[in-house]
Amino acid sequence: MVCLFECLQLRVGDFNFDSGKLLVHGKGKKDRTVPIPESIIFELKAQIVRVGKLHDRDLAEGYDGVFLDDAIETKYPKAPKEYIHQWFFPQRPLTLVEETGQYRRYHLHESDFQRALYKAVCATKIPKRIKSHTFRHSFATHLLQAGYDIRIIQTLLGHSSLKTTMIYTHCVPVRTVKEQKSPLDL
Repeated sequence: MVCLFECLQLRVGDFNFDSGKLLVHGKGKKDRTVPIPESIIFELKAQIVRVGKLHDRDLAEGYDGVFLDDAIETKYPKAPKEYIHQWFFPQRPLTLVEETGQYRRYHLHESDFQRALYKAVCATKIPKRIKSHTFRHSFATHLLQAGYDIRIIQTLLGHSSLKTTMIYTHCVPVRTVKEQKSPLDL
């Protein structure tokens, strides 16, 4: 499961629907893959189509691309305009970079994401306080309940310490399963 920061950092090229894997760029350049839930593939692909249309419009209007790490842009100068590097959750307005006069697109701001999550939670009438981090705990708990090994859960969450993973799963008895699947599909 991805945290808010990792979610906002997703790019179109991070989704591999053929293998059912999502590449997540974690803290400290620690990349990992997590399974893509089969139950929401249609919605994910629809979002990628929306991003593609926005990207086509941006290119037609002559924008300068998305923000990338300097090292990537130095090595691949055309990368900011390439489709695979576009944000999965793009911010609506372009950002003017005053030093260069370029118009670039950034990802959605975390406050916009949190506001949308708050509205969604209110609409469901769930009588609990739910934040984006709640999903990491739910992800870990559902995997443990489904019988996943704690080490697999540790890998999927991107934890370097098993102690951290244990905090997420302290209330569930352990059973073991070897095949990885998204908890949304269980």
